[in-house]
Amino acid sequence: MLIKLTGGTVYDPASGIDGQQQDIFVQDGRIIDAPKDGRPVDREYDLRGKVVMSGAIDMHTHIGGGKGNIARTLLPEDHRMDPVQRTPITRSGNGHAMPSTYVAGYRYAEMGYTACFEPAVLPINARQAHMEMGDTPIVDKGGYVMLGSDDFLLRMMTANKDQKAINDYVAWTLNAAKGIGIKVVNAGGINAFKFNQRKLDLDEQNSHYAVTPRQILQTLARAVQELGITHPLHVHGCNLGVPGNLETTLNTIQGIDGLPMHLTHIQFHSYGKEGDFKFSSGAAQIAEAINQNKNITADVGQILFGQTVTASGDNMRQHANHRFASPNKWVCMDIECDAGCGVVPFKYKDQNFVNALQWAIGLEIFLLVEDPWRIFLTTDHPNGAPFTSYPHLIRLLMDRSFRNDMLATIHPEAQKMTTLASIEREYTLNEIAIMTRAGAARIIGLKDRGALSAGNWADITVYTENADRQTMFTKPDYVFKDGELVVKDGQVVKVTWGTTHIVKPDYDLSIEKDLKPYFDKYLTMKLGNFKISDDEISEDGRGSLTAHPLRGAA
Repeated sequence: MLIKLTGGTVYDPASGIDGQQQDIFVQDGRIIDAPKDGRPVDREYDLRGKVVMSGAIDMHTHIGGGKGNIARTLLPEDHRMDPVQRTPITRSGNGHAMPSTYVAGYRYAEMGYTACFEPAVLPINARQAHMEMGDTPIVDKGGYVMLGSDDFLLRMMTANKDQKAINDYVAWTLNAAKGIGIKVVNAGGINAFKFNQRKLDLDEQNSHYAVTPRQILQTLARAVQELGITHPLHVHGCNLGVPGNLETTLNTIQGIDGLPMHLTHIQFHSYGKEGDFKFSSGAAQIAEAINQNKNITADVGQILFGQTVTASGDNMRQHANHRFASPNKWVCMDIECDAGCGVVPFKYKDQNFVNALQWAIGLEIFLLVEDPWRIFLTTDHPNGAPFTSYPHLIRLLMDRSFRNDMLATIHPEAQKMTTLASIEREYTLNEIAIMTRAGAARIIGLKDRGALSAGNWADITVYTENADRQTMFTKPDYVFKDGELVVKDGQVVKVTWGTTHIVKPDYDLSIEKDLKPYFDKYLTMKLGNFKISDDEISEDGRGSLTAHPLRGAA
């Protein structure tokens, strides 16, 4: 079928198109050049006066893995309320802070998103994470595989194994767990927590393995670079949420030796200790460091006010924060001695000084980082806020007047501690398209997504232009996924199943000679069961695998 999208105002930063009126042709799921043979169009959509972008990509959102199910179990009340009307319901498929798999896929698609990436896939739990993502309809998905507190890696580092051996282990793990990148959560800190360390700074040694977070980050960043994996090492840094962690973050940036590194939910790592409350904004220093170091990218992890739940592999910090749980219940657990999980419900309040300043810090970072190709729109769903709040966040970034109106309502002492009111910048539609589409596709390594040029898959979102950007981005007119119309007027009209994006770096097969006896001795799962086959992703007919080339590969 030949589809023509006629006369829309196109924002396609990957192709250098910034608000130009043009036609788009789609055939067999992909965008094609305008046919020159005069063949008739099978279906035409008149998009004159409408805004056209590629499908949005959430490069960091917790939509798969054990922590999500723990959060749902911990908060049954979150699944008894309509997330929009906040009225009682009895359906199982709902949820606000941590929605069910079906609801997550529907809500993302209804906002114009066509791909989502789970940032914390524990390798030994990867099968469950992929099953959960595979049950999430419409959107593409993928995962970043967690290393950095795992016993096998730390044993290798303690034994002074060479970089090539570690590269083989990293590549083997990526292939076995079906990931597209490598994630570090509080490097070495989750492991140190098991040995009763309650903090671990960048250059502090793990009490058992005598390695530091800095050494772990350098080792894994080098592995990612040498293996040719497009997405930089995805780093949840030390001291999340701790006043004064600004210095740790700056040292992390300087200490990576110029290697590519992505700092995730950077808002939670940008705090000073100034002022009467010993809590202040480090956004200006963090933004300047990102601006100066071109090897660094970041997503923000914006907090927005209201009820949510924090769910993280960083059980060291989650345990430290459990006393702030709201409602007062929480879970911290261990997973195979290679990672942990902490689930703490939380309600961000605009009249709480710390919460209010956190809100301002995230917005400051968004507005002070100069290059929209190196900063990404996230709330660290659900940790800062549910992903359904993205349209509100976009309006805050695009509308200074609205932003300052909101600023005037928060805790008065927090207003005094932020420069937000003086920042004049307003994001443009083209910058939003970079941050949520083209830039996200580029940093993840999606070669045929995030753009509207010929050859790309036809993931397309169409909006009605509206000065109220929250209204505009809440309810697209049309969303096409792989060329099929899946959303019309903000409602799902067809359910499809997206692909799972992965990479397959090469490795020396002899790595399994060391891994097999280790699995046999220490783990509850055998080596053969640990590895996920390609067929497991697609065996029920609802998914497929897309392996992307490594850097420099054809």
